[in-house]
This record gives sequence, structure tokens and C-alpha cells, in this order.
Amino acid sequence: MQSVLKWIWNSIDVIMAVILTAMVALVFANVVLRYGFSSGLRPSVELSRLGLVWVVMLGAAVVLRRGEHLAVAEFSEKLLPKAVPILRRICWAIILVSVGMLYIGSYRQMMANWSDISQLTGLPSALFYLAGVVSGALMGVIALVRIFKPEWQLDVDEEKE
Repeated sequence: MQSVLKWIWNSIDVIMAVILTAMVALVFANVVLRYGFSSGLRPSVELSRLGLVWVVMLGAAVVLRRGEHLAVAEFSEKLLPKAVPILRRICWAIILVSVGMLYIGSYRQMMANWSDISQLTGLPSALFYLAGVVSGALMGVIALVRIFKPEWQLDVDEEKE
């Protein structure tokens, strides 16, 4: 199970790197074409924006899994050290509700916009909202695991070694 999870998260890292590389290439090519040849790639702006949305949403799930989001835990750890496990579970429950709203809202928008096709790329605009659905599902699974098994770090400790 751990090897499957590690493979999935490594695949997400590779996907984000590929998307980011493609975005850089598209924007660079568009700048060269615009200023060097007075033309450009019209779909590159929309594709770069789509790539940015996917990188941000997948990155949010990766950062949540690694526990690298901004957190202020000094007060609870100093003032209420015995209550920290309960407070963390409450925080994960709040995160679960929040990403549940992200998932439901993104899913509804995705379904509503699936037939809306972009004039520039020919892609459905629902792909923007699909990023929220995927990210919300990933973060929801992370939050569920952390509520019921907070000591299980989804193989993060193995990566840091």
C-alpha cells in the first residue's frame, strides 16, 4: 500500500513539473514570436492559465500531505500540550469540511461548463474546474486519514530520509 501511495504522489510531482515546463515553453515561445516576428500563439495564454490552475491545485494537495502549509501551533503546544491531538483532529475536520465544499462546488461548475468549448483551444472550460475536483478529492482523503490516524504520515517520513 505504501509503495502504491508513494508512486501516486511521485506521479503527481512529475505531472506538476511537466505542466510547469510546458507553461514556461509556451510563454517563452509566445514572447519570442510576438516581439521577434509580430505574431504569436493565440492558444498559449489560455493553455498557460489552465496549466497554472492545475499546478496550484495539485500543489495545494501535495503541500497539505507534506504538512508544509502555514500553521501557528506554538500557542496550542505551549498552553494546552495535552489537548494538541484533539485540537489537530478538530483542525483536520474543519479542513475536511472546507475541501468538501471545494469539491462539491468545483464538481457542479465542471458539470455545468462541460459543453462550453473554448474558441482558442477547442478544450472544454470544465477542465479548469476539474482541477478543483481532483484537488478536493485528494485533500479530502488526506484529511480523513489524518482525522482517524494522525500518526500515519502517508509516507512523508520516508521521503525526508
